[in-house]
Amino acid sequence: MKQDYHQIRMLEVAPQVYAAGQLFETDLKLLAAQGTRGIINTRPDKESEGQPLSADLAKAAEEYGITLVHIPVDPAAITAEDAAAVTQAAETLGRPLIVCSRSGALSTKIWETAE
Repeated sequence: MKQDYHQIRMLEVAPQVYAAGQLFETDLKLLAAQGTRGIINTRPDKESEGQPLSADLAKAAEEYGITLVHIPVDPAAITAEDAAAVTQAAETLGRPLIVCSRSGALSTKIWETAE
């Protein structure tokens, strides 16, 4: 079976914490091989066509020993509650940790807000 991989671009926003764009089920094997222990998905489900549902990603991630937490954030209005939820999840998840969104910009912004 052919696997379709795309390049995963990540920006280190804190020690062993990376902001990334949309992740797909096919990315999880590579991320697990690289030691990823946790993922926080800040992207709301059904934001765009072709986007995997967070529950499907979480199920696939679990098969690789990665815990995925879904904290949907409105990119137009990041709240203090959103930042607190991301901070709380980050404290409980293993490292390396990836915070992902559509392009990675929201992930970076919410992490900066949380700090």
